[in-house]
Amino acid sequence: MATTFMDFEKPLETLYEQLEKLKEVGEQGEVDVTVMVSELEQKIAAKKEEIYSSLTGWQKVQLSRHPERPYTLYYVTTMCGKFIELHGDRYAGDDKAIVGGLADFGGQTVMVIGHQKGVNTKMRQYRNFGMANPEGYRKALRLMKLAERFGYPVVTLIDTPGAFPGLEAEQRGQAEAIARNLFEMAQLKVPIICYVIGEGASGGALGIGLGDRVFMLEHTWYSVISPENCSTILWRSWEFKEKAAEALRLDADSMLSFGLIDGIVKEPLGGAHNAPEKMAMDLRGHILEQLAELMPQDPEVRIVNRIHKYEQMGRYTYLSALEEAETERKAKSKSSK
Repeated sequence: MATTFMDFEKPLETLYEQLEKLKEVGEQGEVDVTVMVSELEQKIAAKKEEIYSSLTGWQKVQLSRHPERPYTLYYVTTMCGKFIELHGDRYAGDDKAIVGGLADFGGQTVMVIGHQKGVNTKMRQYRNFGMANPEGYRKALRLMKLAERFGYPVVTLIDTPGAFPGLEAEQRGQAEAIARNLFEMAQLKVPIICYVIGEGASGGALGIGLGDRVFMLEHTWYSVISPENCSTILWRSWEFKEKAAEALRLDADSMLSFGLIDGIVKEPLGGAHNAPEKMAMDLRGHILEQLAELMPQDPEVRIVNRIHKYEQMGRYTYLSALEEAETERKAKSKSSK
C-alpha cells in the first residue's frame, strides 16, 4: 500500500486511516473487528475502482510521477536473475541518469537500458532526476551495439521528464547524440522492445525509444512536451497544465488509438506503486512473450518491418509543384494581412 496519496486520492487516504485504526483496536483489545475490517476493505476496493476507472490526463501524469513508483533498477533487480551494470560512453563519462547492462532474463541474456530517477532526494540529484546528458545516450548506444555484436535482444525502460536542457549538454552535442541513437536503432539487427514505465517526454524518451515494439504502462504518458511546459508556452503560466494535459492526448489509450504504440500493459489497481512486485512480474511475462515472437525473425526482415512501422505514423499529403506554389502563395498572402 502506498504511503503517499495524490490530491484525487484523498478519499482513499481517509479510508486507509480508518482501516489502520480499526486494525489497531482489534490487535490491542478483545473486540472482534473482522466483519468491520472486511466491509471497509470492500469499500476501499470500490472507491479505488471508481477513482481509477475515470482518471483525467493530468491525473495520469501525476500517477506517472508518484514518488513510490518503481523505477528501472527496481524492475531489473526484481525481474532478472542476475544483472551486471556496464558504465561509461568511452568518450566523456558515465551518465548516472541512464543505467544499462546485461541481465539474465529467464535463462536468456538481454541488454536492459533505462532511465533512473532516484528513490530519494540525494539519489535524485545524483541521477539528475532521470534527465540524461549526451554521454548517457552515447552509453546507451554503446550498449546496444555491444548487444548486436553478441546477438542479445535489447529492452529499454523509459522514464524521463526530458533530456537535460543545460547549456553544457547542448555544447557536448545533445541533439546529435539523440539523433544518432534513432539512426542506429532503426538499423539494429537484434530485437528492440521499449516500455514507457513512467514519464516519456520528448527527445529524452525517443533517445532510447525506437523499437520493434513500443508499449506503455497503463498510467504513464508519452508526448513531445510536458503539460506544464505546454501551458507555459500557450498561456504563459503553469496554471493551465490540466487543460494542456487533456489537449495533448498524452495518455496510453490515446497513444494506442493514434498508432504510436503497440499496446498497453495493465497496472495493478491503484497504480504500479501499490503492488510493485506484481507489476514487475507482469512486465517480465510481457517481455518474455514479445521476445518469443521477435527472436525467431530474420534480422533483415525485422529491420524492414521496424522502418515500415515508423513510416506509417502520422498523416501527410503529397502536393504537386503547382499545388505547393499555390499553398505557399496563400500562406504569404494570409501572413501579410
